[in-house]
Amino acid sequence: MDKLFKLTENGTTVKTEIMAGITTFMTMSYILAVNPSILSAAGMDSAGVFVATAMAACVGTLLMSVLSNYPFALAPGMGLNAYFAYTVVIKMGYTWEVALAAVLTEGVIFILLTLTSVREAIFNAIPQTLKYAVSCGIGLFIAFIGLQDAKIVVANPSTIVSLQTMSFAAAGVTSVLALLGVIITALLLVKNVKGGILWGILITWALGIVCQLTGIYAVDPANGWYSLLPDFSQGFQLGAITKVAGHISFGSVHIFDFIGVVFAFLFVDMFDTIGTLVGVSTKAGMLDENGKLPKVKGALLADALATTIGALLGTSTTTTYVESATGVSEGGRTGLTSLTVAILFALSLFLSPIFLAIPSFATAPALIIVGFYMMSSVTNIDFTNFSESIPAYITIIAMPFAYSISDGIFMGVISYVIINVITGKENRKKCSALMYVLAVIFLLKYIFVN
Repeated sequence: MDKLFKLTENGTTVKTEIMAGITTFMTMSYILAVNPSILSAAGMDSAGVFVATAMAACVGTLLMSVLSNYPFALAPGMGLNAYFAYTVVIKMGYTWEVALAAVLTEGVIFILLTLTSVREAIFNAIPQTLKYAVSCGIGLFIAFIGLQDAKIVVANPSTIVSLQTMSFAAAGVTSVLALLGVIITALLLVKNVKGGILWGILITWALGIVCQLTGIYAVDPANGWYSLLPDFSQGFQLGAITKVAGHISFGSVHIFDFIGVVFAFLFVDMFDTIGTLVGVSTKAGMLDENGKLPKVKGALLADALATTIGALLGTSTTTTYVESATGVSEGGRTGLTSLTVAILFALSLFLSPIFLAIPSFATAPALIIVGFYMMSSVTNIDFTNFSESIPAYITIIAMPFAYSISDGIFMGVISYVIINVITGKENRKKCSALMYVLAVIFLLKYIFVN
């Protein structure tokens, strides 16, 4: 193991890597329940999508382990699956088979861009200050996701969002349990308990089960209150993948609309992936003295291949997950972490009732705590240098407020170039030619693309 994954060289151990992989899997396993729910709205078979989701995540994460030896995990991406179902299929009127064709096309283009080093060049062109900002912004973003998953923060027509009523009534049960989970996880980390984030998830889930058994948590599927106990009554439906795998169709495609769909998938996935790699690798201390990620091409190629394979299996765009940060926070530094995640996704095909029973309020504390970890990178930003710190600030606030990692990068790059170009010759030297190109492309995106 040490020779294969260079554990000693990366200052880690087998135990640490496996624990990190388990933690990453636990925080992203929600996709096994959420993705079938979203894609079934497009007319796809939910059981088939579940199998495709698990298999795409397994293969993609395994590729990341083999091609890069990094602790990053992949699965069908949130946001991209919603775009697939609600925009491409429901709004634009395409069949889900055509939507899968668009994802497949995107994946092939990604492979070509990666092999020609275009994506690697974009990764390396982002200034170090913006990389720190991306890490911090992602921290706020995933903490906000955690707050929403736990229903600690809810929609409010007057103030857009507000705090949930904290009581053991109505939805407040999950909010209280999630807050207890945050406190428990924090205490475990303060006490330096190994695997504290994972233990926080399991303890919070166990508390939820106690609440269900005592009647405090009432099961009500119609209102989204599902049983917290594993249900094996449905058995395993591995054969259902035949209902979605290989169902690719280019029929009845309007070429310009199709190009637009592919471009949208391509654009969002590219910069969500770059943002995740920048943010998580920055937090893990994987960047070299020049702010570059060694073997980044392997990581990007794994991501591109995973998208292509995922489309053939029958699921929306497969991408690198920001929840990889949870495993990194547990000490994961090598491909053994991602290999562990891949194995768990393979096992989930046979133990799906257990994994699907873990509620979002149990994984939410992990996201909130990891948000704290990732925010620490803000201390590396020189706030006395406004030409650096203001674009960084814009990057940080745009991610949670625009609810998009990629938009945070877009706004950060645009503001960085504009501010440094206008403020003098010395500042202009900080912007590479590729940064100018990216800034123009991102501006055009906001002008011409919804």
